[in-house]
Amino acid sequence: MRRPLPDGFLDRLREVVPGRISLVESELQRHGTDESSHPTVLPDAVVMARSTDDVVAVLRLANEHGVPVIPFGVGSSLEGHVLPVEGGISLDISGMDQILEVRPDDLVAVVQAGVCRVPLNERLARDGLFFSVDPGADATLGGMASTGASGTTTVRYGSMRDNVLGLTAVRADGTVFRTGTAARKDSAGYDLTRLLVGSEGTLAVITELTLRVFGIPERMSAAVCTFPTLAAGVEAAIAVVRSGIPVARCEFLDARSVEAVNHYSGTALEVAPTLFFEFHGSDSGVADQSEETRLIVEEFGGSGFTWATDERSRRELWHARHNAYPAGLASRPGSRSVTTDAAVPLSRLPEAVETAERIFSDGPFAWSILGHVADGNFHALLLVDPEDTGMVDAAHRAAKQLTAEVIALGGTCTGEHGIGLGKREALVEQVGAGTIEVMRAVKEALDPRGILNPGKVLLP
Repeated sequence: MRRPLPDGFLDRLREVVPGRISLVESELQRHGTDESSHPTVLPDAVVMARSTDDVVAVLRLANEHGVPVIPFGVGSSLEGHVLPVEGGISLDISGMDQILEVRPDDLVAVVQAGVCRVPLNERLARDGLFFSVDPGADATLGGMASTGASGTTTVRYGSMRDNVLGLTAVRADGTVFRTGTAARKDSAGYDLTRLLVGSEGTLAVITELTLRVFGIPERMSAAVCTFPTLAAGVEAAIAVVRSGIPVARCEFLDARSVEAVNHYSGTALEVAPTLFFEFHGSDSGVADQSEETRLIVEEFGGSGFTWATDERSRRELWHARHNAYPAGLASRPGSRSVTTDAAVPLSRLPEAVETAERIFSDGPFAWSILGHVADGNFHALLLVDPEDTGMVDAAHRAAKQLTAEVIALGGTCTGEHGIGLGKREALVEQVGAGTIEVMRAVKEALDPRGILNPGKVLLP
């Protein structure tokens, strides 16, 4: 239910953050929309924050009057995280885009929450470093932390939960607090850093992050191969991981995804279930990893194992992979995607993927499957006509059925996209009522008036 703004609230807001407020229709539309299939919901106002002090001022006033505040980065989330379902303020942190410190000797970078992934890596490259978490979209680091993002490199380097060492954040009442340190190990007190990473803006607003970074490897090489069936490719990927080969990326696209990518990116990949690999290390180490991987995939019927040995070819290959989502949408102009985000124990992955194929095969929607199979996480894109309510409902039912079966396999309803609006019931099913009550207790302790991104993660 939408909360009406108190009389005079906008006037007071203009006093505390002068020149930072927009009521322009196009800005309200942009901040009421994300990449999910959920309908647009307009905020009452947009505030463009430039500093932690701006965030403090907005939250103090909003908390005093019980006005919702929804943190916003670039709007690339896939579960409705940024939609102001109870109205209020969209707090845009994209202008907080300063890289505050790079410490090469400590392998640490300190950034404001509005810094995006690509500019950060462009800066880090000057010191021979890179930030590893790569969800595909050029998202803000604050948004990536809020959703607990991961992506193509998680199998080797970990997710945001592994690579955020510390945070500066602001509670609902405007109190600033800091978590973690730049040290690689820390056993001091409660792990508030990991509590906030993945909290989707419901517990505090993240304004700065201390990040773990890595040295750029001596050699990076990619490879691609195809399989007769989806299941064979998944089993091959699992075998590669079990063998101990330290692959940096291992991605799977079904034939529909490959066809869409070819049309969208101008590539000429064979239209078949396909594995993409990337190897990091020394020249000899990368060569050994690649050869070991080739031998394993051939055991599962893999063929056409081809190296992308030069840097340009490697980048083009991964650019095509990252375009799989927009490519899928472009294959059905005007469509929206109901996107699943299942993750299961590795041993159950072939069964989970076959289950997805069975569920989706009778649907009235187009669909494709892709994912980070080396860590048990895969996605389905269910493409729907947003005007066809029957198709949209069928896609949501199919996604819900897959989620239930994935949970029954010991998996999770979300490996990296977060709960947002669409997975709240599934969260209850996955963790149980007792755990939900613990989560509610944490939420109420940090945000007693419920102003921080209300309606997300926990059911009302």
